[in-house]
Amino acid sequence: MKNVKFMIRNMKAETEQTICIVSYFGKSTMMYATSLRIEPLFWDEKKECVKNSKYCTNKDEINAALKSIEAKIDSFIADSTTKGEPITRDSLRNILDTYFGKNKADASDFHSFFEEYIEQCKTRPNPNRGGQTISYKTMREYSRTYYYIQAYEKKRRLHLEFNHINQSFLNDFVTFLQELNLSTNTIGHKIVCLKALMRAANEQDLTNNTKYQFFRGASEESEAIALTEEELDILAKHDFSKNPRLERVRDLFLIGCWTGLRFSDFTHIREENIKDGMLTIQQQKTNGYVTIPLHPVFRFIWDKYHGKLPSNISNQKFNDYIKEACKIVGLNERVIKSITKGGKKQTTVYEKWELVASHTARRSFATNLYRSGFPAVSIMQITGHRTETAFLRYIKVSKQEHAKMLMEHWQKNGNLLKKIV
Repeated sequence: MKNVKFMIRNMKAETEQTICIVSYFGKSTMMYATSLRIEPLFWDEKKECVKNSKYCTNKDEINAALKSIEAKIDSFIADSTTKGEPITRDSLRNILDTYFGKNKADASDFHSFFEEYIEQCKTRPNPNRGGQTISYKTMREYSRTYYYIQAYEKKRRLHLEFNHINQSFLNDFVTFLQELNLSTNTIGHKIVCLKALMRAANEQDLTNNTKYQFFRGASEESEAIALTEEELDILAKHDFSKNPRLERVRDLFLIGCWTGLRFSDFTHIREENIKDGMLTIQQQKTNGYVTIPLHPVFRFIWDKYHGKLPSNISNQKFNDYIKEACKIVGLNERVIKSITKGGKKQTTVYEKWELVASHTARRSFATNLYRSGFPAVSIMQITGHRTETAFLRYIKVSKQEHAKMLMEHWQKNGNLLKKIV
């Protein structure tokens, strides 16, 4: 009989659920809630692991963690049995608490501090978010970085300390991540996390190693898409009345396309946010307020749902359903997308619907406004972008479109009629 079983309690939930451990020892059992979370959509109850789905980006990390946990418990039970020591709920819980970083008497070494740093994300305020605690996504990014650090140590057969974090280490760590076929941007995120950790360790006088300050992570521009106003009209006019699931997601997506809000914001619009033809809302990501005029499409959908937009859906399911809707309406333009993985450029041809996701709505809003000639600085006030550099990277306007915009500008201002005397 297995010593360990993994499960989530509510397989019908639409939000991420905690992965629990059920451990069997002797005639006793113990349930333990881990810090790992997954959407039920991706959980395989029979195999007790995350499904092999391309839409679950952290499946490998979670499954590796589950195997590590099972090995830890098996080893503990075997050692205790060999030594004749009793296995109790308290002793087993203590092992798991230590594994998940809840028992740390000393955080002065690299690993203990890394574990404590991740744990403190639950309570540590983020100055960029008005004092709100660190977001779950950020905490997950630190956890993933630590996972890869441990995998790197195992592969290279070494044990890292603060003084090992130098350029030579970074070069080899990046090589290791490339061997895992990670993308350039994913590797860049790991370097950012590592620098933040080392900066915090320096501030707490745990190390005087400042070589991390010279670390530079490569990045490449995202090739995410935006939908044109014509494509949005096609999507809006399609009759989904026989498929309420897709109709609700389509309507929510259009709300995002005509407000420029993120998924976390446009799924939380309330009647209190609307006054005098304007929508004012505090953005969850930045904590800043934005004010947006109500577009006719927004007004139509708002009235359709009597001021109570359908919002009880996870981001992952939303992304799956909006792809399905866009495929049905025929958004099948072929799109070439390149990404660097494992240090090599990979180019893939997609149909446009395959690349549509919740964030496509926000990009479409900004891109379509920019194409129309609306001032970039004004668009930034609505979207909440802080720098024009970031905004210009964000919009999806090709060189050909820029040239066309310049031609239209010349035509509008009569420049094409001027002659050299």
